Amino acid sequence: MNCLTALLTALLASFSAAAGDRAVASAPPSYPYRIVTTCGMVTDIVRRVAGDRAEVEGLMGEGVDPHLYKPTRNDVARIQSAHAVFYSGLMLEGRMGDTLVKAARDGRVVHAVTELIDESYLLEPPGLQGHWDPHVWMDVKAWSKAVEAVAKALSEYDPANASTYAANAQACREELEALDAYVRQVIASIPAERRVLITAHDAFNYFGRAYGIEVLGIQGISTESEAGLSDINRLVDLIVTRGVSAVFVESSVSDKNVTALVEGAKARGHAVTIGGRLFSDAMGRPGTYEGTYVGMIDHNATTIARALGGEAPERGMSGKLSASR
Repeated sequence: MNCLTALLTALLASFSAAAGDRAVASAPPSYPYRIVTTCGMVTDIVRRVAGDRAEVEGLMGEGVDPHLYKPTRNDVARIQSAHAVFYSGLMLEGRMGDTLVKAARDGRVVHAVTELIDESYLLEPPGLQGHWDPHVWMDVKAWSKAVEAVAKALSEYDPANASTYAANAQACREELEALDAYVRQVIASIPAERRVLITAHDAFNYFGRAYGIEVLGIQGISTESEAGLSDINRLVDLIVTRGVSAVFVESSVSDKNVTALVEGAKARGHAVTIGGRLFSDAMGRPGTYEGTYVGMIDHNATTIARALGGEAPERGMSGKLSASR
């Protein structure tokens, strides 16, 4: 896996560098130019930074799992007709590797938004040495670096509008700074002994490290992994022993394993509830607050805090901001 990651990164970097030189000389041909993105979290920040200079089209919609996503013929056509392509990276979109490499080879500007995050910041799951945990958007400060990467890439592609991209990125980072402070506050309000977050798969480890909550997933960091009976029983033991009161389902992952935890704990005389549905690998419905990156993380933090005995405003960070105006 580490060889595959290194090969894909090297190929994209070499093709993008060569294509980038050609693109800057003649690009953008007109405004708005076309950008294609992969998952919703990438789409949201690219759209924020690009502003009205580009039309940004995301390939993966609500509830779509990027770990399992294979591009359709229409997706490939969209990518090939775009001027620039942004993806998350760190092998999140592992099944799109060939398509991304071909796009770079054919002259598209192709960038991973995680390219400016230092390796020392990345988490390396046990047993998967050399394969970084790709869920960096769960740490708001890390995703702010992704905003910076988008602004840098767009400025290199379209230097005439570099100041616009810089201003848009700055406004976005300021909003993320407020979001990071909010998440820190509401998670800290959970009693220390109850700060245990159990979810369908290991998508929340960056969230746990950043905001001081223990995180346990039934499946591994990729939903391609399967949870066995021993994984379920291990977590049931922990839930019963530590008196965990709530576990969480995810919008892009089947509920069956989390339901098995609830039933297993009940069979042993311990009542545990489903504390809510969290957004992990996909955001909410387009056009809703949860369909934005800020809304997604706000929803997660607010839902987790309330279910585990913490305190959060009635409408999350959006309610807090409204009350302060």
